[in-house]
Amino acid sequence: MSSPATTASKPTPVRAGSSGHAPRLRTPRKAAGRRRPRRSVLLTVLTGLVLVYSLVPLIWLVISSTKTQEGLADSSGLWFADHFALWDNVRETFTYNDGVFVRWLLNTLLYVGLGAGGATFLAVLGGYALAKFTFPGKRAVFAVVIGAVAVPTTALAVPTFLMFSKMGLTDTPWAVIIPSLVSPFGLYLMWVFATEAIPTELLEAARIDGASELRTFFRVSLPLLAPGIVTVLLFTMVATWNNYFLPLIMLKDPDWYPLTVGLNSWNAQAQTAGGDVVFNLVITGSLITILPLIVAFLLLQKYWQSGLAAGSVKE
Repeated sequence: MSSPATTASKPTPVRAGSSGHAPRLRTPRKAAGRRRPRRSVLLTVLTGLVLVYSLVPLIWLVISSTKTQEGLADSSGLWFADHFALWDNVRETFTYNDGVFVRWLLNTLLYVGLGAGGATFLAVLGGYALAKFTFPGKRAVFAVVIGAVAVPTTALAVPTFLMFSKMGLTDTPWAVIIPSLVSPFGLYLMWVFATEAIPTELLEAARIDGASELRTFFRVSLPLLAPGIVTVLLFTMVATWNNYFLPLIMLKDPDWYPLTVGLNSWNAQAQTAGGDVVFNLVITGSLITILPLIVAFLLLQKYWQSGLAAGSVKE
C-alpha cells in the first residue's frame, strides 16, 4: 500500500479528450515599434539636387572634350557635335607646344609625391605622438593645430612668398613642395584617429616585451593606422593636385608649372593678341587632370570610408 505522499508525487497523465490542455508554443511577434524607416521627401529632393549639381559639370566636361574648337561654338553644351574628336584632342593635348602638358603632368606628380606624401608622413608621426604621449605644452599644441585649421591657406600665400623670396627659393619646385608638407587638418585627423584606433594596453604590452618605441610604432601601431593614413593621404593629395594660387605666385618658369597653372595659361592665350585659341585642349586637359583623382578615390574607397567613420561608434 502506497503512502499519500508517494501518490501525490506521481504526475497525472493528460489524456486525449480530457479537460487538460497541452502547453502551446508562442509564435514570435514582431517587436513593437519596429517599422520601416520613414522616407523624407525633402531629404530626397535635396540629395537629388546635390547629385545634379555635382554631375552636370562632369557630364559637360566629358561631352565637350569630344568636340573640336569649332564644335564647341556650333553645338549644344550638353550634347555631342557631329564630329567625334576625343582621340584627336587627347593626342593634340599631349603634343601641343612641344609636349609641355607632359612636363606639367610630371611636375604635378612630383609635387604630389613629395608634398602630399611628406605631409601624410609628418601628420602620422605628429598625430601618433600627440595621441599616445604626454608632454608639457600638449594643450598649447592642440590650440595651435586647431587655429591653423581655421586659417585659409590663401591667407598665408603672400607671407610665404615673401619669406621664400628672402631665402631665394622662389621659381623653384621647393617653393611648392615645402609649404605642402604642412597639413594641420591631416595632423588633427591623425590625432583623433590614433586616439581611438590604438589601445594603450597594446602599446604597454609591446614595451613590456622589450620592443623599442620605433619598433612599436612600425610593427604595432602603423598597421592599425592604415585607414587613417589613406584618408589623410587622399585629402593632402587632392589639396596638392588642385593647388593653384601658391604655384601661381611662386613660379614664373612655365617648365615648373603644375597642371592647374599650365591649363590656365593655355586658357589665357585667347585674351592675348595673336595667341592661339585652344579651348578644346583646355577642356580635354582638364578631363585628363581629374582622371587620376577619380581612380585614386575608387581604388582606396574602402580605406578612406572606414577612416572617416573612425570614432563614430561608441563601444
